[in-house]
Amino acid sequence: MPPDTLGQHGPPVGAEPLGEEEAEDLLRGICFKTGPPRTVGVELEWLIHDREHPEVAVDHDRLRAAADAVRATPPAAALTFEPGGQLELSSQPAGSLMACVDATAADLVSVRDTLGRAGLALAGMGVDPWHPPRRLLREPRYDAMEAALDRSGSDGRAMMCTSASVQVCLDAGEEEPGPLGYGRRWQLGNLLGAVLVAAFANSPFRQGRRTGWQSTRQALWAGLDPARALAPQSRLAPREAWAEHVLATPVMCVRTDDGPWAVPQGLTFRDWIRGGGPRPPVRADLDYHLTTLFPPVRPRGHLELRMIDAQSGADGWLVPLAVTTALFDDPEAAETVYRTVKPLAETAGLSAAPRNPLWTAAARDGLRDPELAVAAVSCFTAALEALPRIGASDHVLGTVAAFHDRYVARGRCPADDFPDPAQAPHGKDLVR
Repeated sequence: MPPDTLGQHGPPVGAEPLGEEEAEDLLRGICFKTGPPRTVGVELEWLIHDREHPEVAVDHDRLRAAADAVRATPPAAALTFEPGGQLELSSQPAGSLMACVDATAADLVSVRDTLGRAGLALAGMGVDPWHPPRRLLREPRYDAMEAALDRSGSDGRAMMCTSASVQVCLDAGEEEPGPLGYGRRWQLGNLLGAVLVAAFANSPFRQGRRTGWQSTRQALWAGLDPARALAPQSRLAPREAWAEHVLATPVMCVRTDDGPWAVPQGLTFRDWIRGGGPRPPVRADLDYHLTTLFPPVRPRGHLELRMIDAQSGADGWLVPLAVTTALFDDPEAAETVYRTVKPLAETAGLSAAPRNPLWTAAARDGLRDPELAVAAVSCFTAALEALPRIGASDHVLGTVAAFHDRYVARGRCPADDFPDPAQAPHGKDLVR
């Protein structure tokens, strides 16, 4: 902990109040750090279920003991547990796709082995198909988050406690224009994202019932909050658009070292800077505010693509990682896929993702949507051609090709294979 920090949550002792112009400069400078694309990372969220009876909720003490056992391993990736007990592995930035794949695969072998000895299993699903939201972590951050999100309905609790994803992290891009430029990559992420939602949709059930969405997880994110889960809605350049969006989004909470965190209503960060909060904000408050924004593509010095459902099977996670990395980091593939997804902007319309017709169709219909199905075929074809150029192994190439043949080429997604939880014997068919 830095020496000027009073405690874990409050503002640093002696820190100067943050000015409006300083905040804008910081946001433009720290969220789109440019350079030749060369690093990749992945954040994998997993539901944890009983290996033999996943339809029976795992009690808190058993999950806590399993978490302690996994932490004792320890994996090379950063390890955290989400409010509902989901496990998240966040890889270290890697210099290549294969370095990321190899390190993450090794961690997963260890984690699965440790959980297996406790009779537990990782389950790759976008939303828990059986259990209602049950928050296990009692911390000021999650107390405040729950209170803030409850104002918009029940989707926030479901997101916090029952959802899981594959989040791909890539460099923001180069300063210069072109297929690897940060402006192009930002636009690409917000259009390609809908194709990724549709292709990897894997959450058609919730609490034992079909929801009508191929990606119920994405539907939950879209209904989360009036502003917090939206992409910037602006015709400004990326840096300016993001800075304006961050300052115009309401503050989720004001952290303190003593007692519950304040949960203001309707207080934007710009309002806070201008004197509307209980105390002046400092740089650490802006940094924290950024972690409470959940757009489909989040710039954090790199681009964090947050729209992909968790995937089933031992190697399911590496397909979205490999496809997305190939489409962003191989110049030829990046140019091809940009031409493919650019016309989707007309379908999206003027509303911000994920609350526009394009993203709604992706979450509701998956690749049953004809426009998204055609785009997905083109994107996967470009990725399969690019993967050897970026050094992908035969195993990675074969795994992506198998997914393409089973799903994308047929206009299907993993949700189309998802068994009805009520019909799965003891639920084991769903822990794939």
